[in-house]
Amino acid sequence: MAKDQNTIEVYLEQGDKRVFAVAVDWPGWCRSARDEDSALQALCDYGPRYARALAGTSLDFHAPSDTSSLVVVERLAGDATTDFGAPSITRQSDSDTVSSAELERWDVILRACWAALDSAADAAIGQTLSTGPRGGGRELTKIVEHVRDVDIAYLRSLGGKFKLDDGVDNTQALAQIREAILTALAEAVRGEIPARGPRGGLRWTPRYFVRRLAWHELDHAWEIEDRAE
Repeated sequence: MAKDQNTIEVYLEQGDKRVFAVAVDWPGWCRSARDEDSALQALCDYGPRYARALAGTSLDFHAPSDTSSLVVVERLAGDATTDFGAPSITRQSDSDTVSSAELERWDVILRACWAALDSAADAAIGQTLSTGPRGGGRELTKIVEHVRDVDIAYLRSLGGKFKLDDGVDNTQALAQIREAILTALAEAVRGEIPARGPRGGLRWTPRYFVRRLAWHELDHAWEIEDRAE
């Protein structure tokens, strides 16, 4: 049955302290709150920001005006990582075959998320990022380094390989990592990377990898924007 063009499918990852609302077909559009209704509202509230991230791409994304357009299609039990602040639960459908068209679409979305992060970081250069009431929060350079290191960790979880060259700056490092990510993602989709690692552990599926990676890039892009204002 065809999807209603006026609705957006969402699944919920429900931990004990935090709930993530995740758009099924739009990697990176994912927000959390303390309960289901608040998570759905947060997702809706960030719709325009997600639309701005995809502006200029070939993708036809329209942010919903309210939560009535969000249709919950699945609820998953979260874990400690969920409560810590990251979406960590895979769906059964994450193992479905990925078409070449879907892989191309992921390429567009990931590049848009990376551009949003780069733009936010560039705009914040020379600014003092606001801190929380207890002085918490990384400085800009530390945020970028954190994203760089997590990108490498995520890439390895997919089964890709990467070694950071000595002496490269963060801009060069991110460019190299991103190319390695796109290469490994295509290899994983084609079945060229085994589903299990050399020690027998399950690797991330391409679909979960893209969802988790896109969320992390935009989460920090929006953090930088908010803290720089």
